[in-house]
Amino acid sequence: MTDINQLTLEEKASLTSGGSFWATTAIERADVPAITVVDGPHGVRKPRGQGDHLGLTGSVPATCFPPAVALGSSWDAELAERVGRALGMEAALHDVAVLLGPGINIKRSPLCGRNFEYFSEDPIVSGVMGTAIVRGLQSQGVGASLKHFAANNQETDRLRVSSDVDPRPLREIYLRAFERVVKDAQPWTVMAAYNAINGTFCSQNHWLLTEVLRGEWGFKGLVVSDWGAVNDRVAGVAAGMDLEMPASGGRTNAQIVQAVRDGSLHEAALDAVAQRVLDLVRKAGERPRQTGPLDADAHHALAREAAGRSMVLLKNDGGLLPLAKDARIAVIGEFARTPRYQGGGSSQVNPTRVDCALDAIRAASDREVVFAPGFAFEGSSDEAGLREEAVAAAAAAEVAVVFLGVPLSEESEGFDRTSLDLPPVQNKLLDAVLAANPRTVVVLSNGGVVTLPFAEDAPAILEGWLLGQAGGPATADVLFGAVNPSGRLAETIPLRLEDAPSHGNFPGELRHVRYGEGVLVGYRGYDAANREVAYPFGHGLSYTAFAYGEPTATVQDDGDTLVTVPVTNTGDVAGREVVQVYTSLDSSVVQRAPRELKGFALLDLAPGETAAAEIVLRRSELAYWDVRVDGWVLESGEYLVEAGASSRDIRSSTTVRIEGHPVELPISMDSGVDEVLAHPVAGPLLLDALVEHGLAVDPQALRVLGMFPIGRVDGFPLPYEKALNIIEKVTS
Repeated sequence: MTDINQLTLEEKASLTSGGSFWATTAIERADVPAITVVDGPHGVRKPRGQGDHLGLTGSVPATCFPPAVALGSSWDAELAERVGRALGMEAALHDVAVLLGPGINIKRSPLCGRNFEYFSEDPIVSGVMGTAIVRGLQSQGVGASLKHFAANNQETDRLRVSSDVDPRPLREIYLRAFERVVKDAQPWTVMAAYNAINGTFCSQNHWLLTEVLRGEWGFKGLVVSDWGAVNDRVAGVAAGMDLEMPASGGRTNAQIVQAVRDGSLHEAALDAVAQRVLDLVRKAGERPRQTGPLDADAHHALAREAAGRSMVLLKNDGGLLPLAKDARIAVIGEFARTPRYQGGGSSQVNPTRVDCALDAIRAASDREVVFAPGFAFEGSSDEAGLREEAVAAAAAAEVAVVFLGVPLSEESEGFDRTSLDLPPVQNKLLDAVLAANPRTVVVLSNGGVVTLPFAEDAPAILEGWLLGQAGGPATADVLFGAVNPSGRLAETIPLRLEDAPSHGNFPGELRHVRYGEGVLVGYRGYDAANREVAYPFGHGLSYTAFAYGEPTATVQDDGDTLVTVPVTNTGDVAGREVVQVYTSLDSSVVQRAPRELKGFALLDLAPGETAAAEIVLRRSELAYWDVRVDGWVLESGEYLVEAGASSRDIRSSTTVRIEGHPVELPISMDSGVDEVLAHPVAGPLLLDALVEHGLAVDPQALRVLGMFPIGRVDGFPLPYEKALNIIEKVTS
């Protein structure tokens, strides 16, 4: 491969910017080829010809797998890795070097217009699923692009907004998933986000890209900008941003050349980023050329399996589901005939085929299935007529299956949602259908959660998300029981928008958004406020039932904690349980949620079968970020370990003693009295002084003095000179 020293200054600068919209720059003189990068993350979106970012010219046919909103609800890392392998295989067939995904940003607000492209409101779920996708993708010699790094949690003013977030939530919530994926899977690339963090754009944030990503986490790959995310190209190079995308027509290349020549940018910094581009090109060239053909049927079958595992059965009163094949069924709702199977924007895939739920239900049923659209996507002057037709169909059926959802016009990359409500025409339709036939199943199609005003009235609700091109038959599989639903909510469904922890701090104003909820994001915030929700994080029903035994928790030699939970299938059919493990520490010195997910495992159990779920809690992920020392701290104490079926359905618990490491704070005259008392050397000296002045035997006085900087206790009544003498003995 070409040596960096063989390139001219101008060539090195050009190498670190796109050669076109979807390709890197080739340098023919030095035998450096261009490589192709295209959008993902749930399908290969390679434009026909040069194309454009919006895909207006169309893209090649590819399998549209379930987007992350659905796949994340499977909680199935093995399945996600298989999807990643299939994505990598298809990308390789089209000579794609890097697929832009997965997206693992936290679902901070249910209004984020791009939530369909992200896995969860929790960093552990996001990190586990993201790692699996990256491993699968890169096993095929195609690079992943972990995105959008970082704190990219809204679409409003996304190219300019500053995410103003404190160190603890930034580390514990918004960076933790990225850290896990980088350390566990080493993605070939990480994509720098559009937004700024605390005033500094991600694409030129040295702390983010060099100190944290490369220095602390050991990232070995390349940082690419999101398309159009570079605010200052020279500052980006200095910060460790390697590849600007797309091409700038040479304008920013000239800026780099000029900066090197006038000394404002060290050429060594340019050499470092250009070398990483060369490394990526070399790595892409090592993959054997794939010739195909694509087994489209096999990948469609995988998409169907993934969709079936991703649906969440929210409610099933009276065992209305699964449906009997000989039941008289009325299918209602345009989504059944015209599915919305993916989100809008840069991740739109041109599917190899699309199967609708209506056709699949008819194929699975032994009787004629009546259909009524019920509503029109773009509105209709005959709204009443469509509703009347649907009511008549429902009244004549044993069971009505009503498909409702969020239209594409209300949910896409590029803008945030303004409401969590379904269109009024759909809620009105459902009310009328329920009045005509109480035996009604609701199937939802949406890229983000919606409010459910009908939750008490509808006996069965199936959250179908956006399920990819095979979502139709997968829905029929679940409705008729060919697949026992095992999806679990990776995000909380609130009763109303105003209950969301981020409400009032989203989407910000005047180019700033304040992450005022701190670490209490998603279920952490709902649980901390003891706020009622429609359905909690982790919730999901099955056609069978599971009983939990008492867990055990043991600290292993490597410091991680192994939790073992026996689970029994107490029902009549085989099923899958997602065993979730949460931890808490009542004695913590920092604010924590009532419980935090730290691990999970899947168990497939036959009727009557008992098996043990084994979940490893990483020692590093039990730590909190201590702003006093700007580092991770693991507290010693008795940790409560809870095993459950959701954050609010705890089935059994135990405790485990974990030995952490003390926080070693430097002692100074600004240290609090309580901090000095806790110091191994200064503490006894101060205690003797307090005894001398009669304060050590007064708990109330000690409580008040504990918050005083020791340098300000002069006259309370410890003399300043005595306090200074204690500090000097320790620090000199």
